[in-house]
Amino acid sequence: MADAAITVEGARKRYGDKQALDGLDLLVGRGTVHGVLGPNGAGKTTLVRILSTLLRPDGGRVEVAGHDVVREAGRVRLRIGLLGQHAALDEELGGRQNLEMFGRLHHLRARHARVRADQLLERFGLADTGRKAVKRYSGGMRRRLDLAASLVTDPEVLFLDEPTTGLDPRGRTEVWASVRSLVGGGTTVLLTTQYLEEADQLADRISVVDHGRVIADGTADELKARTGGDRIDVVLRDGGQLGAAVALLPFPAEGVSVDTDRRLLSAPVTDRMTALAGAVRALEEAGIEAEDIALRRPTLDEVFLHLTGDDHRVKEAA
Repeated sequence: MADAAITVEGARKRYGDKQALDGLDLLVGRGTVHGVLGPNGAGKTTLVRILSTLLRPDGGRVEVAGHDVVREAGRVRLRIGLLGQHAALDEELGGRQNLEMFGRLHHLRARHARVRADQLLERFGLADTGRKAVKRYSGGMRRRLDLAASLVTDPEVLFLDEPTTGLDPRGRTEVWASVRSLVGGGTTVLLTTQYLEEADQLADRISVVDHGRVIADGTADELKARTGGDRIDVVLRDGGQLGAAVALLPFPAEGVSVDTDRRLLSAPVTDRMTALAGAVRALEEAGIEAEDIALRRPTLDEVFLHLTGDDHRVKEAA
């Protein structure tokens, strides 16, 4: 990819007898959000540490913003920002003081650091809280300030390593809005996450990682299509009629799944409207009352389980 912001070819990294990255390949286009999805231990954080020059790969080629992360580590660092899983803020200082401190650590002059701090506070909706001690911030405010700190040098590429872990739904939504704003301004974002909804909401493309390798790559819709396309879900008023409903509905028996606790049967469909009309007609003729009938796309949770073929369960956002 000629306009790639990140290029990874055959990256390898071993910790003792554990192969954290096992020939991983990845391409990330400029000005996009690229999600890296996988369970704990899949290699996501190791990948981010290598891309941000905090860790040297054992093999392969890794470039960020056109520079090799090993041979040109200094040039890479000038072009990137990093938001890790844990906040890197001084709890006793105010938001503005934290950002000024980060600016000075990046060798900005005092006046430039103050101006940059004010710009970032305004950009992330924190201008009115700049003097408040960080320990009094909400989780979402703290994460937005941490994100602002990673942008002090206006990086070309930003790495977000599970940025909303531990946040409530409101906090996650605040961070998502901030990320969308960044990409609108031209920043490239690599997002690692365990939250399927987060990848679905933010990522232009998603790479699914398992056992140190990319096992699938595409848009959310492309990945969902790999599980068999659309499904129809039927919730019956009387769960005791599930067996009869499965027998009479016009769907292949081998594709139907049944959840007795939820009084739900689910089946893959090819023609959405024909399937919906056929299900409604068959149930009415049999006198079986449906509480709800809905067409839906597969979830990323189902995609992940389908692709890995194991019992890993990626956490769904609450």
